[in-house]
Amino acid sequence: MEYNINKGIGKSVEFQGLKSQYLFIFAGGLLAVFIIFVVMFMAGVGQWICIGFGVVAASVLVWLTFSLNARYGEHGLMKLLARRQHPRYLISRKVPHRLFRSGKKGERP
Repeated sequence: MEYNINKGIGKSVEFQGLKSQYLFIFAGGLLAVFIIFVVMFMAGVGQWICIGFGVVAASVLVWLTFSLNARYGEHGLMKLLARRQHPRYLISRKVPHRLFRSGKKGERP
């Protein structure tokens, strides 16, 4: 089988419908699930419990990644994180007539 990874010059990376940062989330999540699986298995947790955890966690990761990709699009997560950085409103505690004065003290407009 042959998989196309890039659609052209200047376009973002896309693989099986996942675009840009979702590929990194997907790959990092699968790596984390695998590491947790190995640690659980080496710690002596039952084999079927480890396999069940791995299957459920990987399935949730796949579903969550594809749903985020469909909901927010290519640059949506960055826009969502940027929106959280901006304040909802600005508070100015100055008296309104002082807002319209010139910058120097003691000078009247």
